[in-house]
Amino acid sequence: MKIVFPTDENNGFLSKRGAHFGKAKYYTIVTLQEDTIVDVEGISNPGHNANGCSDAILNIMALAPDALVVSGIGGSPAAGFAKAGLDVFVDHESPTVQESITRLTRNMLQAINGQGTCSTH
Repeated sequence: MKIVFPTDENNGFLSKRGAHFGKAKYYTIVTLQEDTIVDVEGISNPGHNANGCSDAILNIMALAPDALVVSGIGGSPAAGFAKAGLDVFVDHESPTVQESITRLTRNMLQAINGQGTCSTH
């Protein structure tokens, strides 16, 4: 399973998670096999262009993820990921990717099913 985490730094699974998925400085990509980390990669976020959050959706989908874990997400991008078939989970608590992975593998994170979690988008 390949999971994308928006992060503010590029420190592998110890990276601090970004508060805004589209404006995070990096995407930390974690590959799990039977709930065990088998690969971690950090890439720079190419950012928003004229299309705003639509660009962020395209940027993340280009990584071919199985899931995305965010701190929060607006309704439009949440619907865009749902339309693209990507499972999106929300984690308001974990400060690092490592802690968020633990919560995800223990089924402690809720899938948003195309619903936004904030009203600023």
